[in-house]
Amino acid sequence: MYYRRLNEQVRDRLGGLHSADILLRSVDFDAIVALQKQGDWDAAAERLAGIARSLQAAGAACVLICTNTMHKLADEVQGAVDIPLLNIVDVTARALLDAGARRPLLLATRYTMEQDFYLARMRREFDLSPLVPDADDRTTVHDIIFDELCCGRILEASRRRYLDIIERGRLAGADSVILGCTEIGLLIGPQDVDLPVFDSTLLHADAAVAFSLLGEAPLPRAA
Repeated sequence: MYYRRLNEQVRDRLGGLHSADILLRSVDFDAIVALQKQGDWDAAAERLAGIARSLQAAGAACVLICTNTMHKLADEVQGAVDIPLLNIVDVTARALLDAGARRPLLLATRYTMEQDFYLARMRREFDLSPLVPDADDRTTVHDIIFDELCCGRILEASRRRYLDIIERGRLAGADSVILGCTEIGLLIGPQDVDLPVFDSTLLHADAAVAFSLLGEAPLPRAA
């Protein structure tokens, strides 16, 4: 989805047969999931930092971590390189603020919904008030991501379960929805939800294009 979006955006901006000049390093996701389950975030940080250094050495002008969960390690990865890391939390938060949304419902992996690196950053740096589903619904969201979406299984029953969770979030006061895992856009989108939907994958890719083509600096944090 990242690769397609980056190339579509470059083509639309530049016209003709233009496409994105990308350095792409893909990793074995199973190995990353194993580190997540073990709670060995130090080893994961070392792995991603090494990849970032190799991309910088190959000529990259900026770095994207193409997953929300691994932004838990964004500071460690940024500290390993001199080029900017475009943080998906900042990009998504700025889009929310620009749209006048303040209380988004975050749908993501359990790590992203329950740990502070995402929610606390939105509260602290952008004065947002994100919500997450209750414990049972968080389990549902997480399990569908790992057991279905990451395995290429797109089920109508799971789409309905997500929509039910979003409705409960709306009743709890959510004014928008963050698709805070790169695979969720395979299951639901703005066409399925009455609330404004912010797909972090598309926003992140668009920010990279704006930085690369227009020279726009990485999005500043809110004052």
